[in-house]
Amino acid sequence: MSALFPQCQIVPQPESQFSFRIQGKERLRWHHATHYSRPFFYPLTGPSGIPLTRIGHPGAPNHDHHRSVWFAHHQVLGINFWAENTEATIAQKRWLSLDEADDEAILAVELEWRDGHDPQPLLRQELISAIRTNQKQELFLELQTTFYPMAESLEFQKTNFGFLAVRVAKSISSFFGAGKITNSRQQSGEKEIFGKPAEWMDYSGPVAPEITEGITYFYHPENPVAASEDSVSWHVREDGWMGASPCMHGSLETTRKTPLTFRFLLHAHAGEINHDQASRVYQQFSESLRYQLRKPEKKHTSASVSRRTSQ
Repeated sequence: MSALFPQCQIVPQPESQFSFRIQGKERLRWHHATHYSRPFFYPLTGPSGIPLTRIGHPGAPNHDHHRSVWFAHHQVLGINFWAENTEATIAQKRWLSLDEADDEAILAVELEWRDGHDPQPLLRQELISAIRTNQKQELFLELQTTFYPMAESLEFQKTNFGFLAVRVAKSISSFFGAGKITNSRQQSGEKEIFGKPAEWMDYSGPVAPEITEGITYFYHPENPVAASEDSVSWHVREDGWMGASPCMHGSLETTRKTPLTFRFLLHAHAGEINHDQASRVYQQFSESLRYQLRKPEKKHTSASVSRRTSQ
């Protein structure tokens, strides 16, 4: 494809949205309108083009904060940035970069976390979101995020809830549908894997008659974990919810000198979980370099994102 029409594109939309497209088909959408408590991705589609995530809990009306794929944290200096209808909000301040190519499209944005009282935000979140695909038309969403405190330091307190959350489609959940939760240690089911360490987590199930797809959620091994575990512990539920919980066993601190950076990868795959494939994807993700945001070099251009040449 020519530089004018790259295979992977990000198209701004009305109502504060960005459409992520591969070969002209939307595979992901970013919503950041200010009437939401926090931004989120919806839909995230598998190879069939069917959404693999959903908005809200299938059986609990008080879970409106479950918006497909989103960032939040339950305890930040005692402030709840997880629940809905609180004064605490996460809002996009601006987009920083749009990078499009045949092999990958990348959106970088700046978010602000506010407690609802102080006019100054508690922290600034830089989020880099990249999509790519393979020959099976499976989707890879890589997320790299860094938290910069406005004060010298800021504590993310002990909680099961935070930072990256995923709510899968009803039919994929174990309780409401016919799906299955599996982790990298080849354990399955909520009772076996809730609160246990693992390198990755998978939720797979039917999305239509005769079509099975799923999402594998990878946690980069260099990410911080508030414990001495060999890997992060997971908060997963049979009702269709999964999230890595780096603060499950303690707090994490981000500082101006050493801000916290996390890297995640979501793989929207065809069929049931393939452990060999997931292991290969995890290995490749583990060995990959971080993204780097570069300042604009020319007039009328934005910043750009690329892989670092070294760590």
